[in-house]
Amino acid sequence: MGNRPAELRALLESVAKQDGDPIEVVVVGNGSPLPPLAVAGLTVRTVELSENVGIPAGRNVGIEAFGPAGRDVDVLLFLDDDGLLPGQDTAELCRQAFTADPRLGIISFRIADPDTGVTQRRHVPRLRASDPLRSSRVTTFLGGANAARTRVFAEVGGLPDDFFYAHEETDLAWRALDAGWMIDYRADMVLHHPTTAPSRHAVYHRMVARNRVWLARRNLPAPLVPVYVGVWLLLTLARRPSPPALRAWFGGFREGWSTPCGPRRPMKWRTVWRLTRLGRPPVI
Repeated sequence: MGNRPAELRALLESVAKQDGDPIEVVVVGNGSPLPPLAVAGLTVRTVELSENVGIPAGRNVGIEAFGPAGRDVDVLLFLDDDGLLPGQDTAELCRQAFTADPRLGIISFRIADPDTGVTQRRHVPRLRASDPLRSSRVTTFLGGANAARTRVFAEVGGLPDDFFYAHEETDLAWRALDAGWMIDYRADMVLHHPTTAPSRHAVYHRMVARNRVWLARRNLPAPLVPVYVGVWLLLTLARRPSPPALRAWFGGFREGWSTPCGPRRPMKWRTVWRLTRLGRPPVI
């Protein structure tokens, strides 16, 4: 977004220090001009968009900068501009993981606060999140700290542009799993990122609700759509948000039902069973 130039430079410097072959980088200015980004040992290309098109659309622009569906490379890393790779072996660990498992499509990194080392529970992409140091197969991933095989994008498409913010990763993850790909959470691949609350974004409550409904309408078998949405309605009420937050949430909830959600491609029932075996049936 152009308001963290020092953090962005630190991130790029941490990428330049990675072991193994040099990493080619594209930085997308999402509605913001970019500062000079010359970093020793790193090839950096920039794309400046005239307006903020949202997180998923911005990342899709980055993907296409490496050719259609990113086909010029085998794997893409997606890193938030205020993150930093503390280890120099993360890229090599990614290469090894994708080489060892041909069906591995996406790797979700562990996000840790740089000062405390703490990983927030919401940054562990599974229901059993009490032990962030345990790696496992998962059913979704973290958008700002991941690596993805470009064959996944070629096969199932990119992130859903219209989501703008929230749940775009799960939409892609469900499509990837339905196509037979697997997703790993790797606790040994770390991105340092300051502890934050997602509600800091003004659009948070509205878009979380709207995109939950869109996610279900786009991807779930018809009988599971009301179950999934109903469970999240009850969970939201149980968390007792403030009246303004609840009003924004219900506004987004209504919008999710009344506006187009994009193409509907319901997952196979065997994918529902796979998600269930992985610990997260697609109703929670």
